Amino acid sequence: MLKNNAVVYALSANVELAQKVADNLGVTLGKVRLSHFPSGEVLACPEDTVRGKQIFIIQSTCPPVNENLMECLIFIDALRRSSAKEINVVVPYYGYARQDRKSKPREPISSKLVADLFSTAGADRIVTFDLHAAQIQGFFTCIEDDLSAIPFLGHVILHDESIDKSNLVTVSPDHGGVNRARRIAEKLNTPIAIIDKRRNASYQPEVMNIIGDVKGKDCLIVDDMVDTAGSVTAAAQALKDNGAKDVMLVCTHPVLSDPAYERLSKGIFKHIFVTDSIPLPKKFAEDKSIPIHVCSLAPIIANAITAINSDTSVSRSYDMYTD
Repeated sequence: MLKNNAVVYALSANVELAQKVADNLGVTLGKVRLSHFPSGEVLACPEDTVRGKQIFIIQSTCPPVNENLMECLIFIDALRRSSAKEINVVVPYYGYARQDRKSKPREPISSKLVADLFSTAGADRIVTFDLHAAQIQGFFTCIEDDLSAIPFLGHVILHDESIDKSNLVTVSPDHGGVNRARRIAEKLNTPIAIIDKRRNASYQPEVMNIIGDVKGKDCLIVDDMVDTAGSVTAAAQALKDNGAKDVMLVCTHPVLSDPAYERLSKGIFKHIFVTDSIPLPKKFAEDKSIPIHVCSLAPIIANAITAINSDTSVSRSYDMYTD
């Protein structure tokens, strides 16, 4: 049970996840007034007084990204103007994270802009999961805690008796994801393989080479997010072309934009493990032929909220997944 006059709110992006967090905490979600004017403008504000209270908002900036982002910013502003003591925002999926640098002239760094917007609105702390690039933490002027779902997902796979860990190789789909893959590999005690990937002029992934032995092995691809699934399906096909047996996928954020459904429904993956940082798109949830396993972040978020509320270490949120 939370102390110190804390209130947990759910906005519209992650209501089911927020309810699971509240259940873990043993609290009732605060009441929110959400409405849209005929022009499309958003109104978001608390229904009860928040004066002097410690606030926790749960809201992913997932599709529709701009709608969910603006809703969150407006709600933060309403809380600040209503004399909330502290505003903590749990953003399980941080939209615009891939726009973290100028890769070409005249491009924006949108992830920095979004970080500034949260601070300007009045957020005192942001809690995220597996930011696309770790340096995004430095974009925030408020406190930022970037938690990881990787220890949790590794724990799930470790205790899945249908997966033969003795024949498993953990695979990073590119050089940038090696540290992420290594964390899973260490937990599962497996070797690592790396896909040497490039993107062509149309930003489409092209597999160049596979570093490591995958012949006759079951492969587990580890990524932070899957959007259109082009990279991971190309990686899976390359692994099979190089003699891999079954290929599995684990990722934190199931963005799953079109044509992800078409690509993932072809059965190239034996198992797909994701979290509920983003609600699973309806067609994926309804199609039982796609082997997607949704692992809830609710216990980790509840532990993080408890730690913030009691002024203890947020990193202790991982303690239940250390085996």
